[in-house]
Amino acid sequence: MDPKQEIQKLRTELNEHGYRYYVLDTPIITDFEYDRLLRRLEDLEAAHPELTTPDSPTQRVGGAPVEGFTPVVHPVPLESLQDVFSMEELADFHRRVQETVASPEYDVEPKVDGLSVALEYVDGLFIRGATRGDGRTGEDVTENLKTIQSIPLRLENAPARLIVRGEVFMPKTVFEALNQERELRGEPLFANPRNAAAGSLRQLDPKVAAARKLDILIFNIQLVEGKEFQTHQETLDYLRSLHFKVIPNAVFSSLDEVSQEIFRIGDHREEYNFDIDGAVVKLNSLSDRAKLGSTAKFPRWAAAYKYPPEQKESIVKDIVVQVGRTGVLTPKAVVEPVRLAGTTVTNATLHNQDYITEKDIRIGDTVLVQKAGEIIPEIVSVVKEKRPTGTVPYVLPVVCPICGAPVVRDEDGAHIRCTGAECPAQLLRTLTHFASRDAMDIEGLGPAVVESLVQAGLIKTAGDLYKLSAQDVAKLDRMGKKSAENLIAAIERSKERDLSRLLFAFGIRQVGQKAGKILAQHFGSLNAIREASVETLTAIDDIGAITAQSLVSWLANPQSQHLMATLEEAGVNMTEKKDEKGTAFTGMTFVLTGTLEKLTRDEAGVMIEAEGGKVSGSVSKRTTYVVAGEAAGSKLAKAQSLGIPVLTEKEFLAMLPNPTQM
Repeated sequence: MDPKQEIQKLRTELNEHGYRYYVLDTPIITDFEYDRLLRRLEDLEAAHPELTTPDSPTQRVGGAPVEGFTPVVHPVPLESLQDVFSMEELADFHRRVQETVASPEYDVEPKVDGLSVALEYVDGLFIRGATRGDGRTGEDVTENLKTIQSIPLRLENAPARLIVRGEVFMPKTVFEALNQERELRGEPLFANPRNAAAGSLRQLDPKVAAARKLDILIFNIQLVEGKEFQTHQETLDYLRSLHFKVIPNAVFSSLDEVSQEIFRIGDHREEYNFDIDGAVVKLNSLSDRAKLGSTAKFPRWAAAYKYPPEQKESIVKDIVVQVGRTGVLTPKAVVEPVRLAGTTVTNATLHNQDYITEKDIRIGDTVLVQKAGEIIPEIVSVVKEKRPTGTVPYVLPVVCPICGAPVVRDEDGAHIRCTGAECPAQLLRTLTHFASRDAMDIEGLGPAVVESLVQAGLIKTAGDLYKLSAQDVAKLDRMGKKSAENLIAAIERSKERDLSRLLFAFGIRQVGQKAGKILAQHFGSLNAIREASVETLTAIDDIGAITAQSLVSWLANPQSQHLMATLEEAGVNMTEKKDEKGTAFTGMTFVLTGTLEKLTRDEAGVMIEAEGGKVSGSVSKRTTYVVAGEAAGSKLAKAQSLGIPVLTEKEFLAMLPNPTQM
């Protein structure tokens, strides 16, 4: 490939990965892989300067403000750092510094893998916080930053104006707990703490950000009025005196000491409660920094040493299959113990069948193991020349290794999932969903209570909920007599829920709230649905072949039949009241966007459907109205561009047959 073609290919890839990383917060490659691609492009452009263009990824700091937040222009740019990947490159950086500074003194800090922000204080009051964005323009996320407990909202003995820079991160312990909760609720898991922090800080609702328990480490003064400092160490000491949570650091006068500190940080990175992806080296003297200045992309007085993923050989002793709380079968390689990134690794994730097949991983293979993102051990490749004779390709089982139910592959992904309605591995997730607001709506039966009931051995299936007594429940930790009685009463009330809610509560793949309502209204009873064939089901509007087959398979499963029998015996309602639909919105399609004041979007959707209308998730020429609340985003903009009428919540409510009752 000639240089021009390779440069264009790299730019396309980097632009795509940059968009996923900075805007969508859903990267599909590691930071190290991205940095390597960028370095290759930099080298090619250096060798062929005539091919360098202003829109190249090498010509910008990276990132851009996303929709939904007010842009903030940074008075002092939040620069990125020059990356170095070896001690030789660090020595080159040192030599360049020495051309201007005879005896440089360096500050060394761990490089937190989070989201960079600027905090602005006027007369000691926190008035604004903004993300880094592209370095010059970021997003105003003040209200979300206020939820971070380690950010002081007022400073004592503060200067007239102060802007500091820090890194927002999600502590590792918080990240693990958050992903466990998301798994219970059937929500997508965050890939790593950095993405969890970025997604949390960009929530439009500050309450969501508050629940995520983010933290921050401050590492720089961007602007200060009425104070002067000689060194970076002085600024950090001053920030600590103002009660900021400041990055741990140390100052050294030789390159050897700097190198030793970088290795020390790397060796102890597992001990930090935040992810790091390197170590930052920067001049301690502020006047020396001023002499060196900055390029168009980064300061000449600092560098970021990036730790490469440590890779070592091991042998796959076995492959075991775990069943997650959502029923996904996850294969795991049991490997001979190997020391990686400060810990001993004995297992490595294999992700899914496609991953195993693509890399052709077999029991007995010698493999190259690394820690993905310095966290999760994974197999990089197989050392084929060391493969022993007699090995065979590995294939995941066709039945669940926990409960024996058949497994199926997701239509839209690589996951293989257990179909057992009473699978013990999925019990916490199954019960949490069964009791959720949109399902059986059992007030007081949240994830923590479900876990307590399971650990006490009181329930093994959803049917066991209806066998509980107040006396049994009252024995649980933090569950007194009154709370137990309230829970039992809530469980009893749930028996009267409509069939549509019960269908959704079952957690059948492809059968969500909408499909549950359609099926319940059409058939009227669970027994009638059980007698329906795939052909009968697909003849119903909005019930497709995949949904029909999934439902029929679930109903035929012995575990499902046992669950239904148990619920029926307990007196759970299995019929649906026929809706008497209005006609006010017949033939109309609505799109709901933003936050409504009086209604949730689900409640508004129920009202629309009750009057014969339809609710769509996207705006098109077929959309009749868009109902827009606060912080309406791209859907509102598209409606305006297409000339679709936009209603306020008040205008929407006025269209209902009995608006005075709303």
